[in-house]
Amino acid sequence: MRTTVGIIGAGPAGLLLARLLHNAGIDSVVLESRDRAYVEHRQRAGILEQGTVDVLRAAGAGERMDREGLRHDGIELRYDRKRHRVDFPALTGGRSVTVYAQTEVCKDLIALQLKEGGPLLFEAEALAVEGADTDAPRIRFRHEGREDVLACEYVVGCDGFWGVARKAVPAELTKVFERSYPYAWLGILADVPPSHDELVYARHDRGFALLSMRSPSVSRLYLQVPEGTDAESWGDEEIWDELEHRFETDDDWRLDRGPITQKSVTPMRSYVHEPMRHGRLFLAGDAAHIVPPTGAKGLNLAVGDVVTFARALSYQRETGSAERLDGYSETCLRRVWQAERFSYDMTGLLHRAPGATPFEDRMQLARLERIAGSRAAETDLAEAYTGFPFE
Repeated sequence: MRTTVGIIGAGPAGLLLARLLHNAGIDSVVLESRDRAYVEHRQRAGILEQGTVDVLRAAGAGERMDREGLRHDGIELRYDRKRHRVDFPALTGGRSVTVYAQTEVCKDLIALQLKEGGPLLFEAEALAVEGADTDAPRIRFRHEGREDVLACEYVVGCDGFWGVARKAVPAELTKVFERSYPYAWLGILADVPPSHDELVYARHDRGFALLSMRSPSVSRLYLQVPEGTDAESWGDEEIWDELEHRFETDDDWRLDRGPITQKSVTPMRSYVHEPMRHGRLFLAGDAAHIVPPTGAKGLNLAVGDVVTFARALSYQRETGSAERLDGYSETCLRRVWQAERFSYDMTGLLHRAPGATPFEDRMQLARLERIAGSRAAETDLAEAYTGFPFE
């Protein structure tokens, strides 16, 4: 097989990249190790920044998102039994975010790719990226029980932290920056309408909690738990009781309960791999960077990466200049590090570390009071949450 761009991974990044390249008249092949049902049902992120929403619309993948997605013009911060709403449009010149699950983004992009785009091969396991530092890189892969080779001009690895793309960058050229956190998120899906119409981020002495949603009838909620927690060690009523404690306020707000349909535990980690490019191999999304989920940045960073690559390749085709392709890693990393900073700050602001001292508790409350009392501090949060611009 032969193509211009070989894309490893059919998550939202790989699928969106294939769509952007198709619209630019550039052919690609997408290799995905899992089957279609798995890709369309794995639960991941659900908050789309303004820039991500705009890109999906421009790519022709926004019709169902605009119909079913939930536009949010703010978030609520809770601390010390207080409530403070951050108004995004008022602070950012009109920007907002949209609640639309990654599973739905993937369904939309898969349908478009199969209808209009190039080859999308499910259950096609990438085995290795070869010749990344040559003009003719190749992806060895296994599909339908036999090995094959995809010859490319460029390879984009959207295959996550455990994929083969990142491993093709020589260790001696790599710098890794990372931090693990001593807590995790216990997440639930529940068949109950959300108890608030926007996301609620709660800082509590018992630990962090987040109220989110998947739809007007399905709630998504999270609790800070110790690292290594088994989701099944928490009973349903125990989870609801703990959520109720952490969301408590001095007014008459109440948390509605319902049947819990799914439980999972998400570890907390910050990770950046530099560089994000080696020869004709380009890393995107979790293959190059991971953020703790507090800032809702993971999916949106991956979108920024593939937009940057698609624009750079289109520029090279139009002008003959590889300047923007050569600058891919540097361009992406500027945005990545700002998102890492924001996610790190939000995580430290809202989570109670094991063994936290009374001084550290009061510092968190002071920082939250600063956001609630300063338009400048509030604007900084709103601008970061709604998304850093694509360069």
